[in-house]
Amino acid sequence: MRIFLTGASGFIGSHIIPELVGAGHRVLGLVRSETGAAKVATLGAEVHHGGIDDHDSLRAGADACDAVIHTAFDHTFTNFAANCGRDGVAIRALGEALVGSDRPLIVTSGVGLGTPGPGEKAVEDHFDAGSHNPRVASELAGRDLLDRGVNVITMRLSQIHDRRKQGLISPLIDLSLEKGALAYVGDGAVDWCACPIDDTARLYRLAVENGVAGARYHAVAEEAVSLSAIIDRLAVRLGLPVVSIAPDEAAGHFGWLTHFMTMNMPASSALTRERLGWSPVGPSLLEDLARLERDA
Repeated sequence: MRIFLTGASGFIGSHIIPELVGAGHRVLGLVRSETGAAKVATLGAEVHHGGIDDHDSLRAGADACDAVIHTAFDHTFTNFAANCGRDGVAIRALGEALVGSDRPLIVTSGVGLGTPGPGEKAVEDHFDAGSHNPRVASELAGRDLLDRGVNVITMRLSQIHDRRKQGLISPLIDLSLEKGALAYVGDGAVDWCACPIDDTARLYRLAVENGVAGARYHAVAEEAVSLSAIIDRLAVRLGLPVVSIAPDEAAGHFGWLTHFMTMNMPASSALTRERLGWSPVGPSLLEDLARLERDA
């Protein structure tokens, strides 16, 4: 297949390219800059210039390919709600080029939208359409396209990691180095799910090759890693003290991260493994944090 990949030069996209190319697919990668174009070309993909707000470029890229994998997202979390809205618009633009065909469109979301209730693990077959999580805009856009006959598949992400990046943990590390201490709220009794980047890239490939329209898949290798264990592992690696922040002081310390620091985010991938034959084999989150690499 020739596959249009948005976010091609990003953390996830740059790992998806070699996974797809190695399986015999051709990749058309969406990039915004010449630096991104050079990176994508080096990885073996064709270059398509544009961006998530350039809807003509999105439609043209999707129209020229047999499938679309959409991983591009503006991760400026201080403007998270607006960026989720932009993502929904971008997904609709991509889908417009696929109406009337069976070409798959894989959209990206987060596992939190699969949580049936407080304290329960997120599951693939649940979707909270009324969620207050702004990322619901991505899945609502996908559902609207599915109703129009587009072959939409949803990939929900956990904390995707390697030695250099680890989802929400990376900005937490930056904040901790700035503050001179690692912190959690109260007793830090929340769990986050996680998945190695290479296993995630392989899951995207399996989904574009064998996914079913309307299906949701979870990139989750570890269902629940305690935040306190994450903090303790980082304390050893970074040589920082650990402190507890009172709930009423959390916003002043964590800023936009506050909501996530108190959010329990366990998730299952049992149905994903069964339906796609996916078995993650990469290192655990704590193993990658123990070997954390930081830019000088």
